[in-house]
Amino acid sequence: MKPRLQTSLGQQLVMTPQLRQAIRLLQMSTAELEIELTEAIESNPLLDWAENSEAPAPSEAGSEHDAQASAPEDDRDTLARDDDWSPDEGPWATSGGGGSFDDDEGGSQAERVAEVDTLHDHLLWQLHLSHLSARDRRIGAALIDALEDDGYLREPLADIAQALRPETEAGEDEILVVLHQLQRFDPVGVAARTLGECLHLQLSVLSDDTPGKALALKIADTALERLPRSGAAGLAQELKRPVAEVEEAVQLLRTLDPKPGAQVGELSHDTYVVPDCVVWRQRGVWRAALAGNTLPRVTIHRGYEQMIRQCGESDAGYLKGQLQEARWLLKSLEARGETLLKVTRCLLRQQSGFLEFGEQALRPLTLRDVAEEVGLHESTVSRAIARKYVRTPRGTLPLRAFFASGIDTDGGGEASSTAIQAMIRRLVESENPRKPLSDAKLADLLKASGVPVARRTVAKYREAMNILSSHERVRIA
Repeated sequence: MKPRLQTSLGQQLVMTPQLRQAIRLLQMSTAELEIELTEAIESNPLLDWAENSEAPAPSEAGSEHDAQASAPEDDRDTLARDDDWSPDEGPWATSGGGGSFDDDEGGSQAERVAEVDTLHDHLLWQLHLSHLSARDRRIGAALIDALEDDGYLREPLADIAQALRPETEAGEDEILVVLHQLQRFDPVGVAARTLGECLHLQLSVLSDDTPGKALALKIADTALERLPRSGAAGLAQELKRPVAEVEEAVQLLRTLDPKPGAQVGELSHDTYVVPDCVVWRQRGVWRAALAGNTLPRVTIHRGYEQMIRQCGESDAGYLKGQLQEARWLLKSLEARGETLLKVTRCLLRQQSGFLEFGEQALRPLTLRDVAEEVGLHESTVSRAIARKYVRTPRGTLPLRAFFASGIDTDGGGEASSTAIQAMIRRLVESENPRKPLSDAKLADLLKASGVPVARRTVAKYREAMNILSSHERVRIA
């Protein structure tokens, strides 16, 4: 065979640097975005905070940006502009009026405390956003309920199958398939049944060229229990591998988290968040705007652009590259704001009842529903709502609070699981304290309201809300 040149035509999807940057900025929280912009301004001489604007802090006041606002066309490429909406028309009117919004004066600090998810909440959220079927999601929910606080599944699959009955008949093989899907969720290593499996799951996501990975996988699968007794030297003799290689693999194992589930929900309840959007009702219409203090104003120095024409070729090339990066950053920031507003406005249209009447009016809503309405990919919607918060008359809420799974009702529609929990809570609060409602009675009352829910499901929701059983509630009445 002889070497030869050959040409061919083809199409290939390539992720450009601009697209990578836009995706990275979209999934950042407000705090992470501020750090990113500060670093960008320090490294790029053509970028600077806009005039009369300093590096933003969560406590600073900021101007509102209307949902349809766009970057202005003036002598500077400014990221955002003041809108002519006045907070006097919204639910957080200040005495000063005008077009600015002071987040510290407009609401209590209690509203800004971040709600810390439990491990079960974190996993159920991912489960509801997955592409699993309704049947697999029921199996997944049962598996998540069986997880311990450290993230391990120590309950036999046969017991999981028994817990699913009579609503769902599933064999252990089917449950195992769903379990493998859960083990891909965040944090990596969750839903493992043994320490070895937990470490194996974490090793599997590492690059294949990670030093010691192959041997570490073998140790995790077959020799982990003997490692404390034998040590690296004894294990090397048993596996017939050089001691140095075994020590390298053991060191890699030591970098892994033996209890990945314990890291979820460890944040202090004093953790504060900065709302990314503000929602208010004006003349009967729900409106959304980007919170001014979450959109740092970044600009390009026009003086440097003029300098490019006057300096040498090498300096001009450097400045042109920095100018291009600055423009990409501004466009990515503008796209981030537009996407966030587009998703938030869709949530307002879909869940206006939730804002007006509370959780009992929360409609079933998934990522796919929002993606189809706004014309974006599901992954883009997922990034847009990740660690994003919205200021509402009901307090500061995560955008994920507007999503909920659904249960079919007798009327042909759907009721969200969150709404059903609110109904259960309301029934319990109004019950006769001397004769509390049993789970079966609660199920009957919900069915009479057009929401057929099994007794076991009622018990699961009740326990999730930390409501005692009927015989325990009567003792404290």
